[in-house]
Amino acid sequence: MPLDDVTTHDFRQQAMSAELLDAETETKLARAWRDDRDEQALHRLVTAYMRLGISMASKFRRYGAPMSDLIQEAGVGLMKAADKFDPERGVRFSTYAQWWIKAAIQDYVMRNWSMVRTGSTSSQKSLFFNLKRVQATLEREAAKVGETLDKHQLNEKIAHEIGVPMRDVQMMQGRLAGADFSLNAQQSSEDEGREWQDTLADDSPQAEEVVTRNKDLSTLRGWLDDAMDGLSDRERYILSQRLLIEDTRTLGSIGDELGLSKERIRQVESAALTKLKKLLEKNTGSSAEVMAAAV
Repeated sequence: MPLDDVTTHDFRQQAMSAELLDAETETKLARAWRDDRDEQALHRLVTAYMRLGISMASKFRRYGAPMSDLIQEAGVGLMKAADKFDPERGVRFSTYAQWWIKAAIQDYVMRNWSMVRTGSTSSQKSLFFNLKRVQATLEREAAKVGETLDKHQLNEKIAHEIGVPMRDVQMMQGRLAGADFSLNAQQSSEDEGREWQDTLADDSPQAEEVVTRNKDLSTLRGWLDDAMDGLSDRERYILSQRLLIEDTRTLGSIGDELGLSKERIRQVESAALTKLKKLLEKNTGSSAEVMAAAV
């Protein structure tokens, strides 16, 4: 027996031997957790109903998930139920917890069914867990009266029966019919067969584009350096702090450093930008807007 199965078996036995809580004790423990965050009370409450979680988890084994993972998700659902439970409403914890346990397990199954997300809305979740059952029932009923349903008619009836849009039925039919496969799988059985990933288009820039762009950027940086040399030390410092460093600084912080007002720093910055633009146009013969667009 695999180690995982042994662990699950032992955990089941422990859960089945846990105490059974009466309504009064259950309410007392729920209040202790809600009001005092008593972790011992929470542990006792969750442990007592773990058998319920295991029972519900076992109903989802047909979806291919490991039983140990399903039980773990059931435990997550129980913890959430305990955190949301209001003992003053007069409802037994087991009744309330069933919804949270089922929701946690269903979310896990849908997350792990495929590499492609199967769905997240309530209608998609309802379809995922009920589509095949409803489809089989409708096909049996049609066969009894000698009726044959085409794909469109069947999907219409499924949508009506489950109460979801027709487009959701069609979408889920397609996703459940497909299967994941590796992009490293070969397209043919030949030894030198091409892998599926070899057919994917490469969206990255080609070598010629990279070389051309790097050359253009180098030229633009040279022009900018030459234009910056035409500014005063203060103008160059303010522009570099405001525009050319990763963590740009505020007008106020620069003003405090240089002993100037925030408004004065703004004026110097504006004048320096105008001056820089003119120097760039003079040195290159192109407008600053054209060069910015090229970058």
